[in-house]
Amino acid sequence: METFNTQFLYSIIIIAIGYCFKRWNIIKEQDGEAISRIIFNITLPSVIIFTFHNIKMEYSLLILVVLGFLYGIIVAVLGLFLFRNETRRDKGMLGMLIPGFNIGLFAFPLVEGIWGETGLKYFGMFDVGNAVVTFGISYLIGSYYSKEGVVLDYKHVIGKMSKSIPLMTYMAVFIINICGLHLPSGVVQITSIVSKANMPLSLLLLGIYLNFTFEKSYWKGIGKVLGLRYGTGLALGILGFYLLPVEDMIRYTVLIALILPMASSVLIYSIEFKYNQRFVGTVANLSILLSFLLVWVIGNMLV
Repeated sequence: METFNTQFLYSIIIIAIGYCFKRWNIIKEQDGEAISRIIFNITLPSVIIFTFHNIKMEYSLLILVVLGFLYGIIVAVLGLFLFRNETRRDKGMLGMLIPGFNIGLFAFPLVEGIWGETGLKYFGMFDVGNAVVTFGISYLIGSYYSKEGVVLDYKHVIGKMSKSIPLMTYMAVFIINICGLHLPSGVVQITSIVSKANMPLSLLLLGIYLNFTFEKSYWKGIGKVLGLRYGTGLALGILGFYLLPVEDMIRYTVLIALILPMASSVLIYSIEFKYNQRFVGTVANLSILLSFLLVWVIGNMLV
């Protein structure tokens, strides 16, 4: 437990550094876009390659891929049902916030500090299914309800997914493992070095994007989104933890993964589909704070 709380303390300090540097105008929030591009296109793929380059694909790990994907579908359907009486655009905006988790940016730094490479392996497999939900289902919902007369263009969605370097890295490493191939040692060593930058950069980025200014008119929508995300996530996570006949690390992964904050890609979608960006940013910030608290509480109960 001491190691767990120490890791959380270090994470809070790094996040606070990012937030303070933004408040002191040493770093601007716009700078976060450049940092996020470095993370998603360089350091996170390096973590994936280094962690999964020699992983043995076991049946139990594939269960996490399926669970990550199925949960996204289930919660997306629940969200569209809950928001069925909202206006078309509000239904699209709220609906796209429900499925998908911020695993690479939020969970990986904490998991790596607590469980090391073993933890990254399990959460990474869950993220494979989650990535399809984030870049597929969430995008489809946001696109379809953004305006009247929209026809779903699956080729466009597949094109979007193919441009996600983390998702393509997962797929490539997965195929390499299935085929029994191995990456050159030089590639593994380079990604090992680069991957060490992922944790501090990710936590600094969370601090840079952190914002405590909320508009009162948002609370009704915020309550619906967070209520559904965390109510469903906690309920199914606890059920899975106690009922799934699997090893402990899979049970820990399911329990914690289902209470992680919403995917950071929703901010990009809100810009593309001209939704209320301030509302989306507010919900995303609150989900980070709430997830941080829940993971700390549950982690202290488990560790």
